[in-house]
Formats: sequence, structure tokens, C-alpha cells
Amino acid sequence: MFGLSGLEMTKNQNWMSLTAKGLCITCLLLIAACTKTAESSTEFIDNVEPADELYNQGLANLDAGDRKEARDKFEAVDKQHPYSELSRKSLLMLTFMSYRDGQYADSVASGKRYVSLYPGSQEAAYAQYLVGMSYFRQIPDITRDQNVTAKAYTSMKVVVDRYPDSEYVEDAKLKMRVAFDQIAGKEMLVGRYYQERREFLAAVNRFRRVVERFQTTRHVEEALARLTESYYSLGLISEAQTATAVLGHNFPDSQWYKDSYNLLSSGGLSPNENKNSWISKIFQPGSNNKT
Repeated sequence: MFGLSGLEMTKNQNWMSLTAKGLCITCLLLIAACTKTAESSTEFIDNVEPADELYNQGLANLDAGDRKEARDKFEAVDKQHPYSELSRKSLLMLTFMSYRDGQYADSVASGKRYVSLYPGSQEAAYAQYLVGMSYFRQIPDITRDQNVTAKAYTSMKVVVDRYPDSEYVEDAKLKMRVAFDQIAGKEMLVGRYYQERREFLAAVNRFRRVVERFQTTRHVEEALARLTESYYSLGLISEAQTATAVLGHNFPDSQWYKDSYNLLSSGGLSPNENKNSWISKIFQPGSNNKT
């Protein structure tokens, strides 16, 4: 009553046979996969070249003018032998090569990575300097956004502040002054734009920023003269007189002072410094606003 019929036994035997075959196929696939993985691992290990050979090949390629092959070798050192001494040197070489090739984004990325990984190394100052130079080489025309100019200034300031004994400090300071002057020039450009449109309050804000933040640049004389003009147009006579008085005190031979003096004279006025004015306070000895 409970026995299996011949047909049912045949079905069970067929199912068991198929299952056995499936297991065999699965095992064969697993063995093949393991063999392939083992071969891939062996192949990877075989492709790892000694760091010194890769680095020296990179130097030889660079000396021969084959910059692409040199870059490939230095990158291989960095990838195959991370955190080794030659990996550190390769990263610096990649930063230098990217800078020389005008690939400034790559130079900035690898330079920042170098400084992050090896902040105390002897070449860290050079890597940071290359970061600054990569930004500096991209400083745009004064009519455009000066974000990259600010990055150049900040990067060079890191060289000066963090590596004061570095041989790159003096040039970094020079580049800072150039970048600083460029940013101030942009502020003046915008201020003059507002002034021409007779939006004097907006113009004052721009010229004031130059006086407050960029006193060491060549633009401060014009900024004080423009403040005289803008305040005069707004009817803020005391501020206009103060701007001219401060301009004459600090830059007595400036043509900007002569122009401001003549403007006041045309209205029967003369320079007169109000000691309580923000302009006067900015130029007082010991002021913390000077940059």
C-alpha cells in the first residue's frame, strides 16, 4: 500500500542522477574559479617590480625626454610600494612633472597629498611651494573671478608660516604680494563699476574693503581718493574731508591726493581729519587692520 510504483522509482532515480550531475558541474566550476584566481594572484605578484628598479627607470626615462614613460614608472612605484621611501620620492617627482607640464590640477592634488603624508620631510616645503605655484600660474585676468588667486596667496602663506627657514620663502612672499595686489585690484574694479553707475554706497563698501584689508598694495591711494569722491557725492562731507586728509598725510606726493584736494576746493572745502572716523582709526599707529 505504501510501496513506490515502478514509475515513481524511475522518477526518483532520474532526479538523483540530475542532482549528482549538477553537483559535479558546480564543483568543476569552483575548481576552475579557484585555479583562475590563483593564476591571477600569481600574475599580479609576478608583475610587481622592485621599487628601486622602477624609480631608476623613471629617472632614466625623464633624462631621456620620455616623460610619459617616466610618469608611468613613478606612478607604478607609488601604487606597488605605497608608503616606502621611493614612493615618497616618486610622489614628489609626479608633483614636479605635473607642474612643469602645465597639468596644474594634478600638481595641486599630488602636492597636497605629499604634504599630508610627509609633513615633516625635508622636501615638504618644496611640495607646498609647487602647490602655490600651480595656483599662481593660473591667476586669471583681473576682470574674472579671483578665487584661484586667493588660493595662490593662501598656499604661499603656508610656505612662509610653516617652513620659515625654507629657501622658497622669499619667492613665496613675492608671489603673495602679487596675488594680494591682484585681489585688491579686483575690488577696485568692482568699486569703480558701482561708482560709474552712481551706486555710491556699494562703491564705498568696495573701496573701504581695500583700505581696511589691502593697505600694503598700490591700490590704497586710489581707494582713498575714490572714497573722497563717493562720500562727497553722497553729501557725507566730513568723511570726504577725512579721506583726503589721511591720503595727504600718508601719500603727500600722490596725484590721487592732488585730485582729491582739488575736488574739495571746488566746493569751498579743505582736508580735515575726523579722528573718530573709521578711516582715521585704520591708519592710527598700532592698528590691527593693516595687512
